[in-house]
Amino acid sequence: MNKYRNSNAANSTKTYNKLEIENPTDNIYEAISIIAKRSAQINSEIKKELHDKLDEFATHNDSLEEVFENKEQIEVSKFYEKLPKPYAIAIDEWLENKIYYRDTEAETE
Repeated sequence: MNKYRNSNAANSTKTYNKLEIENPTDNIYEAISIIAKRSAQINSEIKKELHDKLDEFATHNDSLEEVFENKEQIEVSKFYEKLPKPYAIAIDEWLENKIYYRDTEAETE
C-alpha cells in the first residue's frame, strides 16, 4: 500500500489538459479506456487490502460493545478514506508513463 500512500495524485477534483491525456495514444477514447482499466485494478487492490486489514480486527461474537469501541478498525478505515481516489492515481500514473499498454491491433497487422 505504500505505493498509493506516496502517490502525487490529487485528493480532490482537478482539471487535466486533454492533449496530455491523449498524447501517448493519439486517441482520447483509448487513453481513457486504459486509465479506466488501471483505475479498476487499483480499486480492487485497495479494496482487498482494506478487507484483509479489517479482517484482522473481526470478532465472531455478537457483543455490541466491541462493535462500537473498536478504535483500531476505525483508524484503518479513516486511513483508506484519505487516500487519493483510484481514478486520480491512475491518471497520475498515466501522465508519468507508469502504465504499460500495447496496441493489439497493430500487433496483428
